Amino acid sequence: MKTSAIDYDSFAEFDRRQRGIEIHLVVAFFAGLAVGLAGVLGAGRIPGWLGQIYDPYVYLALAVAVGATASGFGWALLTTFLAAVSTVVAAMAGSALRGDAGLAPLGGTPDGLLWTLALLLGLGLTAYATRRDDHWGDLAAGMIGALLVTDVVERATPGFVAAEPYVRSLPVLPVVVLAAGGVLLLRRTGPARARALVITAVAAGMFALGLTVLPV
Repeated sequence: MKTSAIDYDSFAEFDRRQRGIEIHLVVAFFAGLAVGLAGVLGAGRIPGWLGQIYDPYVYLALAVAVGATASGFGWALLTTFLAAVSTVVAAMAGSALRGDAGLAPLGGTPDGLLWTLALLLGLGLTAYATRRDDHWGDLAAGMIGALLVTDVVERATPGFVAAEPYVRSLPVLPVVVLAAGGVLLLRRTGPARARALVITAVAAGMFALGLTVLPV
């Protein structure tokens, strides 16, 4: 009796991978819609400190989560873009429902909107790089943490280049703790997590020093 040369296990594995990619695309799209709509509709209805954490750090966390769970570089680019665009569309729709058709929720201006999209895409692709098991993965995770820490310190500390008086009450500690937790989740082993945290601390310190020295 002849046996078939077809490897059904390979077909099954391919089918599972394709289904996983499809689910990831759908989840990224609807997650972007939910985050964008909730951010706009919740503005002014939630405590100010919580709103300052939600915008922009929940948007940034979504991009990192989508990129880190993608199955390939191209898929990381596509799903992060899809999540970012759906977030923007949902935010603009929510603003319209509240009687504001502007771009205030994300960027404020067309240029600011493009910068926001570019930032989200860059974060998603950097998060995908954290899937590597070498030092490049540690560096990617550390730089994501450093970016978040530097941003919150810069926005909440008087004297920095982009300090904003209205966010000086922003609770820095929760954001820093969440950033450190995110770095730990992005790496899989103890040594890798330790290296990523060291990179986060060193890079954030260098960024903060640069922001302090530049105005002088």
